[in-house]
Amino acid sequence: MKNASHKRQVLEDVVKESIARLSEDKLAEVFDFVSFLLAREQRAEKAEDLDPKKDPLLKYISGVSHGSLAKDIDRELYGDLTEP
Repeated sequence: MKNASHKRQVLEDVVKESIARLSEDKLAEVFDFVSFLLAREQRAEKAEDLDPKKDPLLKYISGVSHGSLAKDIDRELYGDLTEP
């Protein structure tokens, strides 16, 4: 465990030193990438929370095999919008 935390500290130090040498434009790119990684990690954590045992509605996702249930739904709801 101590080895893992040491490795993390070394990586953080190297990244900080490298970031200090970047231009402002490159630093903005690094920030964008870090934001992307954090968002992806957060989405993965939320996906783990999707448990049909906890949320019974999840059991019914893909429960209907008919592929065209919403076909032409706008026409059914609003009529033919091509006529004046």
